[in-house]
Amino acid sequence: LDNMFEPFFTTKALGKGTGLGLAMIYGIVKQNGGFINVSSEPDKGTAFKLYLPRHMGEVVHLQSEAPQASVARGPETLLVVEDEPALLGLSKLLLEGLGYKVLTAATPSEAIRLAAGYAGEIHLLLTDMIMPGMNGRDLSIRMRSLYPHLKCLFMSGYTADIIGHHGVLDGKLHFIQKPFSKKKLAAKVRE
Repeated sequence: LDNMFEPFFTTKALGKGTGLGLAMIYGIVKQNGGFINVSSEPDKGTAFKLYLPRHMGEVVHLQSEAPQASVARGPETLLVVEDEPALLGLSKLLLEGLGYKVLTAATPSEAIRLAAGYAGEIHLLLTDMIMPGMNGRDLSIRMRSLYPHLKCLFMSGYTADIIGHHGVLDGKLHFIQKPFSKKKLAAKVRE
């Protein structure tokens, strides 16, 4: 219980969990002025109670952004590696809509197998930073042995400072924070 909200702390076996889920929830609740109560009993289960402050102000309606003249597009082949199936599917859909050829993998080992057997050129690796078995940075190193000119864009639900604090990200790497809009994804991929 003392460590449950620490980033990268997990009681699961190696490769079965990243230890980021509860840390993300904790961060979201704290950012919104709330707190979490946890009670746990062996053989009975665990209960989480989240308390968030009630909004007392006026409702503010956000205006949608003005339509853009064009969104960055490209014909290149991208390999997207994401262990969350919904995000993997959405990323593929968004990128194909921008004209890219998109290969997908749910695990780093699947990505390496796919790339090793792929006959064409892979121009960009878009990978989650934290995945079971291997982090995104280590995956990019392995992928560059197959494609020396491969460009890499890393993504995470954590900010670059939190990921960097744990030695996974350095200032030379390209990074996009999840969640991201189609416009932001298009710009970062083109960059």
